[in-house]
Amino acid sequence: MAVPKRKMSRSNTRHRRAQWKASTPQLVPVRIDGATHLVPQHLVKAYERGLINQKDY
Repeated sequence: MAVPKRKMSRSNTRHRRAQWKASTPQLVPVRIDGATHLVPQHLVKAYERGLINQKDY
């Protein structure tokens, strides 16, 4: 495990953390029971198999 040799200043720590950005999931249209829904791409198979309902997410 990496261990820092020196203490990092509060300013440097916060500047580093501020660079991280969460990205929105890519939505894909999926046809379920005759209706088209926009769902995240990584959950398409779960929706098609019926493991997740549109109300759950």
